[in-house]
Amino acid sequence: MTKISDIAFSIIVPVYNRPDEVAALLESLKNQTFKEFEVIIVEDGSSILSEKMCRNYMEMLNLKYFYKENSGPGLSRNYGMQKASGNFFIILDSDVVVPETYMQIVYDELIKDYTDAFGGPDAAAPDFTPIQKAINYAMTSWLTTGGIRGKGQKLDKFYPRSFNMGLSKKVFQHTGGFSAMRYGEDIDLSIRIMKAGFKTKLIPNAKVYHKRRNNWRSFYNQVKHSGEARIVLSRLHPGTLKLWHFFPAIFTLGLILSLILALFGLYTGIILYSLYFIVLIIDATRQYKQLKLGILSAIAAFVMLTGYGWGFLRQILQTRNRHNRIMASI
Repeated sequence: MTKISDIAFSIIVPVYNRPDEVAALLESLKNQTFKEFEVIIVEDGSSILSEKMCRNYMEMLNLKYFYKENSGPGLSRNYGMQKASGNFFIILDSDVVVPETYMQIVYDELIKDYTDAFGGPDAAAPDFTPIQKAINYAMTSWLTTGGIRGKGQKLDKFYPRSFNMGLSKKVFQHTGGFSAMRYGEDIDLSIRIMKAGFKTKLIPNAKVYHKRRNNWRSFYNQVKHSGEARIVLSRLHPGTLKLWHFFPAIFTLGLILSLILALFGLYTGIILYSLYFIVLIIDATRQYKQLKLGILSAIAAFVMLTGYGWGFLRQILQTRNRHNRIMASI
């Protein structure tokens, strides 16, 4: 069993042009019931700085602020871990807010059953905008494959995500931390952590409130990049591409085919897709108790599945074209 004195926490947060979100996160960290931790804010070459917001909290938190040239979130997290004094790092995105018992839950779980790395789920807070709540539904519902992000039952083999992730200093030193990838860098690190023989797990109660994007265009771009990153990851780590990763691509291709067939009077596909979205609306309405949020959640699911699916397919085509060019030049 790990001794209490053996764990010293450092919370690492990379930031890019999000001072207001940083303020909300720091406010939630200030209100933690467990207070034995430091906070490392890494400004990743922002043009809109968070320094003033951070200085407002330096008397209330053990907080250190660093500015560096832009390199992306992964390398900025590495920079923060190099500057940290703790031996266990908690990685949070700047657009999350943590419940006041978050650190206590993590601490108690690590004392009871220590793990080299962990991940936690995300949820929508009551004060989120309707679009943020709808996006949260799309990203976390089993009806959209989102349930694999933090509600699964295989708690001892979990791939932590960087919006809510913990890892020991030993893991960081052994793996070298995050890669320079702009997207999918957290999954890449989780895979390398497991390959190195370290233990990971999900802590179901260690949830964060994740704001994500607040408009459809930025959400679409985010999930499109995630779809592209999944193919890149499959090349870096053969065998990690699973059946459910294909669902958004199949969904997108099926939707295109259904629309084409409808032009010729064949409506079976359109009917099936309509039924699927009706189920989504009913389920999201039941969850949020509002029909408006049910409809917005169905829109969010559509954006997520088509965005991820197109990114996934686009990266496959680019990989194939690259391979063909190489073969043609031989």
